[in-house]
Amino acid sequence: MKAIALTRYLPISNPESLIDIELDKPVPTGRDLLVKIEAIAVNPVDTKVRAPKDTVEKTPRVLGWDAAGIVEAAGPDATLFKPGDAVYYAGSITRQGANSEFHLVDERIVGAKPKSLDFTCAAALPLTTITAWEALFERLGVSPEGADEGKSVLIVGGAGGVGSIGIQLAKKVAKLRVIASASRPESAKWAADLGADHIVNHFDDIPQQLKAIGHEQVDYVLIFNDSDKHFPAAAAVIKPQGHICSIVENSEPLDIGLLKAKSAAFHWEFMFTRSMFGTPDMIEQHKLLSEVARLIDAGTLRTTLGRDLGRIEAANLREAHRLLEDGRAIGKLVLTGF
Repeated sequence: MKAIALTRYLPISNPESLIDIELDKPVPTGRDLLVKIEAIAVNPVDTKVRAPKDTVEKTPRVLGWDAAGIVEAAGPDATLFKPGDAVYYAGSITRQGANSEFHLVDERIVGAKPKSLDFTCAAALPLTTITAWEALFERLGVSPEGADEGKSVLIVGGAGGVGSIGIQLAKKVAKLRVIASASRPESAKWAADLGADHIVNHFDDIPQQLKAIGHEQVDYVLIFNDSDKHFPAAAAVIKPQGHICSIVENSEPLDIGLLKAKSAAFHWEFMFTRSMFGTPDMIEQHKLLSEVARLIDAGTLRTTLGRDLGRIEAANLREAHRLLEDGRAIGKLVLTGF
């Protein structure tokens, strides 16, 4: 089968950083599904894993943690899906990725593809949707039934992949008042079109901007961009007994002491935790992807596709990595078909 892989960790400008190869078609066992890949999306985790370092892989490593496709075969213990089913999922970072014609994935972290979306639009959703859903509803404890309607959330990084679905979940499902950050006119428009009530610039003074729009403090903060830079602002604007969640690893220690007087809580969200550790509740990702598919088919949520970069091949995948590393992508970058 065709695949895009690496053996050395090189700058994306190097044509050997991601290469077209042939691999053996895998065989599903246990609860695995063998999925024929129709479309993939690219995320910052792909660029972080591929970042230059001295390691050399003895066998080609396939990246890619966003996919939509058709079940080709199912392992003997699989019960949720059968051959022919259309699915979407993010996979596990501890296994080979989905940048290949066929891919093995545990069915417990797979959802039925939204019927109203094609594979390209569906592939844009899984990783960021799981991340935003878990951050908002599981880490922050916001009600997905709208019981927290009218409370406020600041979403730092509103136009990125996670922010794009996070705005929708916060506004249209949780019924929160959403303040999203964006730094350019086009990204500000994107965030507003997705449902943000207010836009602030994360390169400027966030507390001062919130004060100017009458939201000096907020109930929740979601940090989807640069924890080191934005944690102090989050600590300044969070309400007493509020909750902050970040998905971006820090390079310097975060001053959690800033939260003590407010009895505020800080949470991490890493959507690979369940699959990485094989937690007993892995199937929750299947459930949430299925619920999101229902919300999409009902017209409540929409795809976060930003650009379709063409066929699934090394040259196009390198371009997707380059665009993400430039830090100016809006929405999700997707590749379709081999």
